[in-house]
Amino acid sequence: MLQEILTYIALGIAITVLYQKFFGKKKTKKNCDKDDCGCH
Repeated sequence: MLQEILTYIALGIAITVLYQKFFGKKKTKKNCDKDDCGCH
């Protein structure tokens, strides 16, 4: 029972991290006009 709960929590964290990695960085591109600020 406890192992299943921990597994679902870990799965939720992994999905959240992957979602932020692929879809969460689109907002920061507007802060880097023509300069290479390293946010790409």
